[in-house]
Amino acid sequence: MTRRLICIGGGELKDRETLEIDRYIAEEAKKAAGDRRACGLFIPTASHDCMPYYNTFHKVYTGLFDIKTDVALIVNREVDLEKLRGKIEKSDFIYVGGGNTVYMIDRWKETGLVPLLREAYERGKILCGLSAGAICWFERMYSDSVVEGEYTMYDGLGWIKGKISPHYDERMLDFDEIVLYNNFRAWGIENKAALEFRNEEPIATIGEGKVWLLDSTDGTTVRKTEWKADQA
Repeated sequence: MTRRLICIGGGELKDRETLEIDRYIAEEAKKAAGDRRACGLFIPTASHDCMPYYNTFHKVYTGLFDIKTDVALIVNREVDLEKLRGKIEKSDFIYVGGGNTVYMIDRWKETGLVPLLREAYERGKILCGLSAGAICWFERMYSDSVVEGEYTMYDGLGWIKGKISPHYDERMLDFDEIVLYNNFRAWGIENKAALEFRNEEPIATIGEGKVWLLDSTDGTTVRKTEWKADQA
């Protein structure tokens, strides 16, 4: 099975800012579903299970793309892992919403959701997400999840090698300083842009925003390259 991950740097779902990316996800989900009506599972853990966020997801994916949706709620409640497993198995893609990334990963680990997501990923289920839902899969991620407004690097799940910042067009100067200070390579994904990985390798960009590769391993400057699919 091909392992698939679509990382969206940012943009307001409710304002249709990521519509080109959402359309691509919907099309891929329909291919996976075949003759069935495609289904998308929304995971809003990072927003503390914000139901208006799920309602927006539903309006976009059902209202515009005729995809059935469901939601996985795991905040402030007992979690039934078998029920969650059933929701995951019925879905053709899993969409992880934005919010507090560190809280989300901790809650996933507490509840046992991480192994279920890993199983789905290994079976070729399309995993995608925006902001927190884009960066949580990486080894290290740039976030202000612990103290709002204070950005630093945190450990992610480590499924994808490397470091990453979402909303790169908003955080460029600060993240460039982090990259330069630590002499490493990293991804910067702008709002309205997505980077798709297959089997942990980048294969395509989606959307009107840009995806950047940053490199400061020479210790003197940050070299930036806009990543294109022909570099895969």
